[in-house]
Amino acid sequence: MIHPTAIVHPGAVLGVDVEIGPFAVIGEHVKIGRGTKVGASSVVEGWTEIGENNQIFHLTSVGAVPQDLKYKGEETYLKIGNGNIIREFATIHLGTVTGDGETTIGNNNLFMAYCHVAHDC
Repeated sequence: MIHPTAIVHPGAVLGVDVEIGPFAVIGEHVKIGRGTKVGASSVVEGWTEIGENNQIFHLTSVGAVPQDLKYKGEETYLKIGNGNIIREFATIHLGTVTGDGETTIGNNNLFMAYCHVAHDC
């Protein structure tokens, strides 16, 4: 279910049973796997791939550009596995070319409120 106030770019790919909450924004290059829930006012952007059955709570920022002065807009990635819980106000950034171009999150992790996963982790 996609809430009517959510903004989902036509280029985004959403799996079966994905839920997008009110005022959430899903960017052009985003892929979200089956059964994942994205909470209200969250932003998922960049070249981000999210696996299945993740819970992304409200007001999170996933796939934003890295906080790195060397980053110049290159196509870099964020890959998130399956079964993760990402709590409110958490931020997870894209990778950088100096760090192999990818930030990677595995499966079944808990990211508590307000945490930050920096580029290239």
